[in-house]
Amino acid sequence: MKRIDCFIPAIDHYQVKATLSHLKSLQIINRIFLLSADKHADFSDTGLQVIKVSNLTSSATVAGIAQAATADYTLIYTKYTTLVPGYFALERFVQLGDDTGAGMLYADHYQIIGGQRRKMPLIQCQEGALRDDFNFGSVLCYNTSYLKKAVVQTTGDYPYAGMYNLRLTVSRMASLVHINEVLYTEEETDTRKSGEKLFDYVDPKNREVQVDMEKVCTEHLKAIGAYLPPVFSPVDLGRKDFEYEASVMIPVFNREKTIEDAVRSALGQETDFKFNVIVVNHHSTDKTVSIIEKFRDDPRLILITPNRKDLFVGGLWNTALHHPKCGKFLVQLDSDDVYSGPDSLRRIVEAFYQQQCGMIIGTYRMTDFKLNTLPPGIIDHREWTPDNGRNNALRINGLGAPRAFYAPVLRTLLLPNTNYGEDYGLGLRFSRQYQIGRIYEVLYNCRRWEGNSDAALEPEKVNANNLYKDRLRTWEIQARKQLK
Repeated sequence: MKRIDCFIPAIDHYQVKATLSHLKSLQIINRIFLLSADKHADFSDTGLQVIKVSNLTSSATVAGIAQAATADYTLIYTKYTTLVPGYFALERFVQLGDDTGAGMLYADHYQIIGGQRRKMPLIQCQEGALRDDFNFGSVLCYNTSYLKKAVVQTTGDYPYAGMYNLRLTVSRMASLVHINEVLYTEEETDTRKSGEKLFDYVDPKNREVQVDMEKVCTEHLKAIGAYLPPVFSPVDLGRKDFEYEASVMIPVFNREKTIEDAVRSALGQETDFKFNVIVVNHHSTDKTVSIIEKFRDDPRLILITPNRKDLFVGGLWNTALHHPKCGKFLVQLDSDDVYSGPDSLRRIVEAFYQQQCGMIIGTYRMTDFKLNTLPPGIIDHREWTPDNGRNNALRINGLGAPRAFYAPVLRTLLLPNTNYGEDYGLGLRFSRQYQIGRIYEVLYNCRRWEGNSDAALEPEKVNANNLYKDRLRTWEIQARKQLK
């Protein structure tokens, strides 16, 4: 019978003993090891071998696991909470590992939150699932031979990205298999809503982690033939056939609470060039339209309600893009948000000419509805560097805001007609060919409130969103490989 070695993070005796009570009697387990990042902790009373580590996710930790593992499969538990495997769950991991030849397997599971049990479905890992925060759950079951090969192939030292590097390296040798069966129960300590977790990956406190993750992702893209060097197609910004130098584009549906602030912020921009504001209304049923019509005496305001009813946010963008009054540069403003000052639009347009690019991404501040700063504060996406931003974009889950586009180029690319990920997909497509300019000063206040469309999503909706973005990355990787 094939066996499993288990590696369990250890933080205190209660947590360790609770997990061991569920594992020790399982015959399929070969040995159990404890991973401890506490130099002074003593777990000798457990009778288990303790592997001292500096960081649970480092490449040194992965190497230590590979050296200690001798069984056919290696189970790595990634949480400090109690793990309860399901009935014959570990046998199921091994069985499917043998059947599929998987390099790593992961499974759906139950989470205990506030005493309540909730099923946590996961999604299939595909080629474009390069997010370092991809949700594999907390139980990773590696084929030990692939794990050891991955460690041998690893030449860099990654203090934070070792586990990330492990799964990417293994994915180049064998498949990562999702078992859509509930195989274990874990305690979940992060009870925040989806909207509160959304920007964890760009928290400035995690800058060192982000840099380490970028190194791993870049090496992976080179290994699979999808890396792009910093060589870009030129952009001719000399077109003179636009009546307006810029258009602020606001897509809106039922935002009676926020749309007046957004329109007022757009019309309040101070520039030395001609601009307009194009609001594309997706058949709002509340007071949104009547509020917008308060500004009807301002000739710069264009309100469009398309005849089509099959348009999502991407389709609304395309509507503004192909309007005869669309400006040379099309600039984002979401209906929830406001610019940080009256000079935002001018600074964006200036950046196009200064940086000679076809797209600009700015910096924004997270705020509440009254513009008080919320954690993590300023989101500047400094990982988006001129030399490697186009590659790192395949790892991160967003590209920043506000976004602005040179309309002649955008008209050749278009936006996906979706309500989620349309801007990210477009950014990936732009970066494949063109340099994307950056402004690192705050231009935009991103207001978080209970009415945001991503404020409190159920796991199934989060999964659907993530699956689509992973698919966008997969398509982009396939396109970049063809460039070779």
